[in-house]
Amino acid sequence: MNLSPDIPVMDLLPMFGPNTCSKVTEEESQRYVRELAGSHYENFSVLSSLLPARFRDDFAAVYAFCRWADDLGDETGADEAGRQKSLELLKWWREELTACFTGNVQHPVYKALLPVIEKHDLPAKPFHDLIDAFEQDQHKTRYQTLQEVRGYCEKSANPVGRLVLHITQPTPNITPEMLSCSDQICTGLQLANHWQDIRRDMEERDRIYLPLQECNVSEEQLKQWMKNRTGETEERFREILQPLVRAAEQDFREGSELLRMISRETRPVIELFLNGGREVLHAIIRRGYTTLWERPSISRSTKLKLVGRAWIHYRLGMLGFSSFSGSKR
Repeated sequence: MNLSPDIPVMDLLPMFGPNTCSKVTEEESQRYVRELAGSHYENFSVLSSLLPARFRDDFAAVYAFCRWADDLGDETGADEAGRQKSLELLKWWREELTACFTGNVQHPVYKALLPVIEKHDLPAKPFHDLIDAFEQDQHKTRYQTLQEVRGYCEKSANPVGRLVLHITQPTPNITPEMLSCSDQICTGLQLANHWQDIRRDMEERDRIYLPLQECNVSEEQLKQWMKNRTGETEERFREILQPLVRAAEQDFREGSELLRMISRETRPVIELFLNGGREVLHAIIRRGYTTLWERPSISRSTKLKLVGRAWIHYRLGMLGFSSFSGSKR
């Protein structure tokens, strides 16, 4: 069976979709999600060497669920027909999730996920919340306030952090404070991604997460600025994006208290994603807040430095978050 992470999700649907699901073994399923998780995350691999080995297959299965749901919501096209197709596919994906929680699995992703759900007694709600977010993307493509965007993050990002806590921490040890800090980190990561991808979201997916009313800017203005880049339009957009970048950084700063609460062995990977998100914000600042025209990214050398720093902090028993020092230009 050619179940390869190099094959796009949409191209696998004839074999593993709503109408047909080819038979695969649990071993083949686990290999697939492991390879998928190791090859498809843009900033840092989900299966970083900092992640304790005993959690890697668990993370891979959760990641594969998210990856499939994300692609089912994003890769059908930005027109009305594409969005309707996404809603149909996401409905099927939710049905498969419900079946998984009853022990009935056929799809390779759910075959890999079921043992993780059983081992850690994972709740169904975070998975359903994630599908809710991808469904929301099909009918809500503009946001007016930052609070609205944060509401989206509650479904699109925060559930992932909660699943990570359930996998890496004993359930009785998970406190409301830990959940709150996890939510802040995940919201910060989602906001950083939104501010990084403003142009791409507009052009490829017809979505604008920038809070238009709160920023006192219209969609038409943004499109005009995108076509006519000048020093003046750059300055005006910089004034819009600066407070949004600072809001994401505030989430990271407050959420970083989670590092003091979780087990020592899981701190490095949480630190890596936390500081990786902050580095995205730094990259936005270094490029002059010009994400309406260009997309900043994290260099390979920077990624390696962040991994090395997290490892050193782990070895020395240090917490690895420092105050934000990016330019406020």
